[in-house]
Amino acid sequence: MSILIDETTKVLIQGFTGDKGTFHAQEAMRYGTKVVGGITPGKGGMEHLGLPVFNTVREAMRATSATASMIFVPAPFCADAVMEAAEAGLRLSVVITEGVPVGDMVRAKRYLASFPAGERLCMIGPNCAGVISVGKAMLGIMTGDIYTRGSIGIVARSGTLGYEAAAQLARHGLGVTTSAGIGGDPIIGSSFVEILKLFEQDDETEAVMMIGEIGGPQEAEAARWVKENSRKPVVGFIAGVTAPPGRRMGHAGAIISDAADTAAAKAENLRRCGITVADSPGELGSTMANVLANR
Repeated sequence: MSILIDETTKVLIQGFTGDKGTFHAQEAMRYGTKVVGGITPGKGGMEHLGLPVFNTVREAMRATSATASMIFVPAPFCADAVMEAAEAGLRLSVVITEGVPVGDMVRAKRYLASFPAGERLCMIGPNCAGVISVGKAMLGIMTGDIYTRGSIGIVARSGTLGYEAAAQLARHGLGVTTSAGIGGDPIIGSSFVEILKLFEQDDETEAVMMIGEIGGPQEAEAARWVKENSRKPVVGFIAGVTAPPGRRMGHAGAIISDAADTAAAKAENLRRCGITVADSPGELGSTMANVLANR
């Protein structure tokens, strides 16, 4: 099993003919992802990378039966692209675009919430690394070669630390089922809790690594959920130990606004909820290996 995507998922690229859409579409196809076409308004009827280009998502879905998209639309138009994907009936959109205005994402999330739960688009991102189902499909900007297939799920706000976790797991003889980079903006499509629920239901995922950072309530919400619901071991890490209060660090959502937002406070809360916390980014793989060895 996989969460979110697998080798059968038919994928569209929104923003297909731009330089970033082109490059990452090629990388996804090279990995084995079933990219079936893309959307660039005004260029419908063309071919790009040997695949059809469409003016709208609805037109592309009718022609290809796609169920997912990867979005590289420029930031001012990104929320509209998300809402178009939802209105057309796609099940998943991975939004790579960074710099999307917060107000635009609020509007997009409200629009997604207007759909019945069973018909609602699942959005990952924006400003995220994307999703890789190892050995099956990749909707993101990661390098597929660093991932080894295995039984560990990864969910991270930081794409870079998600890559580092995968590389360290491989060095300890462990591998990854699915890695989801959910993004570091203040408003994102899918939370830690939503991804943790999917991993909990996935028979192939034995344990989960959750990588958070300073700022926002997501890690605390996830810790409560793990304490009350998870049957699988979870290893956590919180980035930003040295970050000064009041200064945004890297991600738009990574800013300490009160005492509960610090890395130390978040890490302690994870421990109270039964999550084993890695003390440094260099100990992600070893911490998971120790947890599994001592089960």
